[in-house]
Amino acid sequence: MTDIAASPASFASTFDDVRAAAERLRGVAHRTPVVTSTTLDALTGARVSLKAENLQRGGAFKFRGAYNAIAQLDPEARRRGVVAFSSGNHAQGVALAARLLGAPAVIVMPTDAPALKLAATRGYGAQVVTYDRARMNRAEIAASIAAERSATLVPPYDHPSIIAGQGTLAIELIEDAGELDVLLAPLGGGGLLSGCVLAAHALSPGARVYGVEPEAGDDWLRSWQANEIVSIPVPKTIADGQQTQAPGTLTWPIVRRLAAGILTVTDDEIRRAMRFAFERLKLVVEPSGASALAALLSKKIDARGARVGVILSGGNVDPANFAGALTLSTASYLATGSR
Repeated sequence: MTDIAASPASFASTFDDVRAAAERLRGVAHRTPVVTSTTLDALTGARVSLKAENLQRGGAFKFRGAYNAIAQLDPEARRRGVVAFSSGNHAQGVALAARLLGAPAVIVMPTDAPALKLAATRGYGAQVVTYDRARMNRAEIAASIAAERSATLVPPYDHPSIIAGQGTLAIELIEDAGELDVLLAPLGGGGLLSGCVLAAHALSPGARVYGVEPEAGDDWLRSWQANEIVSIPVPKTIADGQQTQAPGTLTWPIVRRLAAGILTVTDDEIRRAMRFAFERLKLVVEPSGASALAALLSKKIDARGARVGVILSGGNVDPANFAGALTLSTASYLATGSR
């Protein structure tokens, strides 16, 4: 069982690492805007600041961690290249970061990954190797390729430099929006949440930080309740970026020690959040990227009177899937009598 009393000094990454990553990313990653909405404030009774990482390079926050990790490789390691495994956003982040830093990249992606993400990853110059996520282990495939090529494996979340890079967006959010009472972050493997909770703990120590995952893929909630890492089968959810099966071994102790809790949202709640972002904010947000907003809109916490930060973590969604989500969200509203 993981020791939840672990001190921040024992974590794989620290706030100093997040600060260093922010300097490394300065002028490379976009400083994405913080968006506000009087309609959203009225609906929730809160003062809400949304960090629009769907407007980041590569269309998601993942570019931050990928660039931070690859930028620290020595020239010979870059020449040998990098290998990653991802359903999409980390794939694109690594592919783009590798291209910018002159490193060849091989990305292991599931055959059912969104076509848009597959095309974008190849478009950034990476070689894509596909696998069947129901029968094959992506980490083992990637490790084998990395060993064959003497390349560096860049995991999607369980890596100190990835955690530190992702936390840089929370620094920007707090600098632009001010101190927060609540911070909501989408949660898959935990790289984003662990980086953000490190930053919030240092810059806005009174903030309660929550991770938000799909109800169908509640590995973090089960782990939180059991007080140890729990694994689940590959979840079936529209949030393809959150189809993880267990918390990371490096991200888990950071989140368990510093976060306030784990929230879950249904696919229908995610669809409604996507529709709200499109109609009211004029933003295209993918299902995984909308999960934190879904938790706020669905009142999974009482945010009345609070200063709330919400991370919109990505916007990489196929047009047909996006249109389908908006249509289904309308049907859901009509079925429940919501307006």
